[in-house]
Amino acid sequence: MFQYLLFDLDNTLYSSRHGLEDNVRCRIREFSAAFLGISPNEAWRQRMALAGKYGTNLEWLIGEKGFTDVDAYFAAVHPPNEADSLPADPELRACLAGLPVSKAILTNSPREHADRILSRLGIADLFTHIFDIRQSGYRGKPLPEVFNRALDILGVKARDVLFIDDSPFYVEGFIALGGSGLLMDENNAHGDYPGPRIRKLKELSRYIS
Repeated sequence: MFQYLLFDLDNTLYSSRHGLEDNVRCRIREFSAAFLGISPNEAWRQRMALAGKYGTNLEWLIGEKGFTDVDAYFAAVHPPNEADSLPADPELRACLAGLPVSKAILTNSPREHADRILSRLGIADLFTHIFDIRQSGYRGKPLPEVFNRALDILGVKARDVLFIDDSPFYVEGFIALGGSGLLMDENNAHGDYPGPRIRKLKELSRYIS
């Protein structure tokens, strides 16, 4: 039995069909383009060219483009109304509450974004910890130090944790530390992924006994 379930947030605890994460990506591109004075498509092309080096767009802007105004970035990318279209999910709450394992969240987003999402979903009280991008010094998954910081605070080893994320890149990063990973692949977009996958969180119970 695992001691902790460590969840990603976006497109993992809610469905991608709501388009919330797509809207976030759109605002990221627009902000980056305005800062760099180039088109949104070119900004994204440059960012993705270094995706293996930088887990987040913010890391890329800071590390490669001399960006410093983090508060302005978060205000533009995560406006107060960003989660208004996300419905409450009583079935999700029942599913998570029924899992007999402690739960935490590790997100590459800021805490205010996580709080809005969890509040809309009605599940905020089910998690003992929320690890956000500010707490990790604006460095994100899949960097080992980001995972290790969360593990240290939780007081567990990687082998005692199941990490659930919709990014194969991030899941593989956790597995490389000796942990167990489960890919949330709602739309069957990663059919060649070699590890375990689920399409709905209700399938999670099969992996924690």
